[in-house]
Amino acid sequence: MNGQQRVNIRAGLEVDIVLKQDQATGKLTRGIVKDLLTKSPTHPHGIKVRLTNGQVGRVKQIISGATQ
Repeated sequence: MNGQQRVNIRAGLEVDIVLKQDQATGKLTRGIVKDLLTKSPTHPHGIKVRLTNGQVGRVKQIISGATQ
C-alpha cells in the first residue's frame, strides 16, 4: 500500500519513508510512525511523518500494521 492517502497512515505503523536528503537517490528508511505531519487528506509525494527515532520524511510504502 502506498503512502499518498492520510487515512491509510496512523501512529504505530511500520513504513518506508524517503528523507529530504535522500529524495534525489530514492533511498528508503524504515521505521515506526510517531506523528503525521501532513494535514491534507492526500499528497502526491507521500504523507509526511515523524518516526519514533525523530526522522522526518514522506511515506513511500506501508510495511505492516495496515489493518485495523
